[in-house]
Amino acid sequence: MRLMYKLILSRLALAIPQLLLLSFLVFLLMYLIPGSPAAAILGAAANPESIARLEAQLGLDQPFLVRLGQYYAGLFQGDFGTSFVSGRPVMELFLERLPATLSLMFGGLVVAISLGLVLGIIGGTKPGSIRDRVATTFSSVSMSLPEFWVGIVLLLLFAVQLKIFPVVSYVPFAVDPAGWAFGLILPAIALGLGGAALIARQTRTAMSVTMSSRFVDSLTAVGVPRSRVVMRYGFKNALVPVLASTGITVSIMLGASFSVEKVFAYPGIGALMLRSVTGKDFAVVQGGVLLIAIMVIVVNLIIDVSYGVLNPKSRPS
Repeated sequence: MRLMYKLILSRLALAIPQLLLLSFLVFLLMYLIPGSPAAAILGAAANPESIARLEAQLGLDQPFLVRLGQYYAGLFQGDFGTSFVSGRPVMELFLERLPATLSLMFGGLVVAISLGLVLGIIGGTKPGSIRDRVATTFSSVSMSLPEFWVGIVLLLLFAVQLKIFPVVSYVPFAVDPAGWAFGLILPAIALGLGGAALIARQTRTAMSVTMSSRFVDSLTAVGVPRSRVVMRYGFKNALVPVLASTGITVSIMLGASFSVEKVFAYPGIGALMLRSVTGKDFAVVQGGVLLIAIMVIVVNLIIDVSYGVLNPKSRPS
C-alpha cells in the first residue's frame, strides 16, 4: 500500500508542472489570437469607443504580464475566471455541463471496453481463423469511421426513420435514470466504436501471445478446461497492455465527444467550448482546456495504479 501511495504522489508531482505549462501555452495562444472579444460581444453595434470601454471593463486593456499574473493568481485560489459573454464564473458553467459529458464518456467507455475485449478475445484465442479475420475486419472498419458520421447515420436510422430512440437523447440521471440510460445508447455507440477497435487490436495481440505460451500448453495438457484457461489465465495476463490502449482511448474520446455532443444535442462541455471559441470567450476556453487536461491526468493516474495492481514489477521500488 505504501508503494501505491508513492506512485500516486509521484504522478501528481509530475502533473503540476504539466498543468502550469499547459495553462501558460493556452493563455499565450488566446492572447495572440487576432480580434477583440469585446468586438465579438458587442456585435454589429461595436465601434472603437464602445470596444475600448468594454475592454477596460473586462481588463483586456492590461499588459500581457499583468493579465498573466492575474490569471495565475486566480488559478491558485481555485478561480478559473469569469465568462466575458455571460458574466458567470467559468467553473459554474462547466459544473452545469459536466454531468452530460461524463455520461457520454461513461457510455462510450462501456461500449469501447466491452466490444473491444469481446472482439480481441474472439480473434486472439484462435489467430488466423475465420472468426479472427471477421473481428479484425470489423475493427479496421470501425477505426476508420468518423464518430460524427456514425452518429448521424445512427440518428437518421434509429431516431428519424424507425423512431426507436429520441432525437434529443439526453435526460439527466437525477430526473429519470431509465431515460438517461436509454438516451445514452446511440451516442455511446457512436463514440465508442473507434475506441473498441483500438482495444480489440491490443487485446488480440496480447491474447495470441499469451495463449501461445508454454504455461498455457501445460495447463491444457493436465486437463484444465479451455474456457478457464482463456478467462482466468490468458485474459488476466493480457490486461496490462489493454490498460495502455484504454488510456489512449479516453484521450481520443474526449476530443471526439465534442462532435458527438453536437450531433445528439448533448448539453456538455464540448458544445460550450465550441461556442466559446467562435465567440472568443477566452476565459471559458482556458478553463475548458485545463479541465480536460485534469480529466486526462486523473484517468492516467487510475491506469497507473491499475498497472501496479495487475503487475507488481511496475510498482515503484
